[in-house]
Amino acid sequence: ARLGIQVARHLKRLERVILGYLEVCDGPEEEARLGILETLQCTIEHAWPRMPCRLPVLLKALLKMIWDVHTDQGSTPEPVKTALLQGATECLILLDRCSEGRVKVLLEGVSSSCAESRVRECIRKVQENT
Repeated sequence: ARLGIQVARHLKRLERVILGYLEVCDGPEEEARLGILETLQCTIEHAWPRMPCRLPVLLKALLKMIWDVHTDQGSTPEPVKTALLQGATECLILLDRCSEGRVKVLLEGVSSSCAESRVRECIRKVQENT
């Protein structure tokens, strides 16, 4: 968060790092993924004018992570899963705000075709957020 708006200069590199971390489960406590979700939230808040063009990539990565967490049969404790899903949902809400509602529009197709309650719950939270 100390970087502030200067984060915009490093967005390309930072985006690669964020995407890399979102993809990989790092053990039951998921410290890296929880940390990277926090980083992404700060990044969106500080560099929001630059986010709409990154929307497709970030949206896809966040939805994939939500799905992976939901389907994970491993040793990740429920509170950690909940924290991951909350963090990802928060990022989606921030992305939606800075893209003037484009995330809500893009999620419409997903929520209608997805039968998984936890995933739908995340999407519903984004869609209901104003």
